[in-house]
Amino acid sequence: MTAIARNGVAVVIGAGDATGGAAAAAFARDGLIAVPVRRNGDQLGPLRDRIVAEGGRCVAVGADARNEAEMIALFDRIEAEIGVVEVLVFNIGANSPMPILEETVRRYTKIWEMCALAGFITGREAARRMVPRGRGTIIFTGATASLRGSAGFAGFSGGKFALRSLAQAMARELGPKGIHVAHSIIDGAIDTDFIASNFPERYALKGEDGILNPEAIAAEYVRLHHQPRSAWTHELDLRPWMEKW
Repeated sequence: MTAIARNGVAVVIGAGDATGGAAAAAFARDGLIAVPVRRNGDQLGPLRDRIVAEGGRCVAVGADARNEAEMIALFDRIEAEIGVVEVLVFNIGANSPMPILEETVRRYTKIWEMCALAGFITGREAARRMVPRGRGTIIFTGATASLRGSAGFAGFSGGKFALRSLAQAMARELGPKGIHVAHSIIDGAIDTDFIASNFPERYALKGEDGILNPEAIAAEYVRLHHQPRSAWTHELDLRPWMEKW
């Protein structure tokens, strides 16, 4: 198992109310300093308070992962003021359906920037800090759209396909340098307010474990970080038992 620095940091890009927030809290419980990041940093207060209340350490930051200068400054600040980046979780979603005849260049480009460009920028900046130390874990959150395109999801699947390819390229390049790069396929609805409000029939399956629990996803992310390099997982697919695939 890779040694973890006492002041190690887990950076979670796209730390929302579901998977990202759960991942930040899980890594804090695992002993790392959680640095959850989202564009509107003011929305991170409840997550920060939750982590601190559980006895963890957390520094919440507002930043736009699509902005190269902001991400370079973020990682510089973390390494200078907070601790050594041991984990990066890239968890930006951008799941926004639109019929192809109504899709616009502006929307398509924005989705690609959120899914793929931001993944490249943050993954590169994390790797630049990890490679000289010869250790670190980078996890990219994918989706069903990472594997196949569906009607109405041309933009989302395009971005997620690109993110999966990025993860594969980084894993092959950085694995020999000691960096564990993993990509997760989140194949199914997640227990969120969005699903509860927009897909109540799907949310009703929660009692049967028919939708993904963010805490369970986060536990798998922590497990990925602790894998020995003799048995690294690159791609992990997670879905409810009743999901068709």
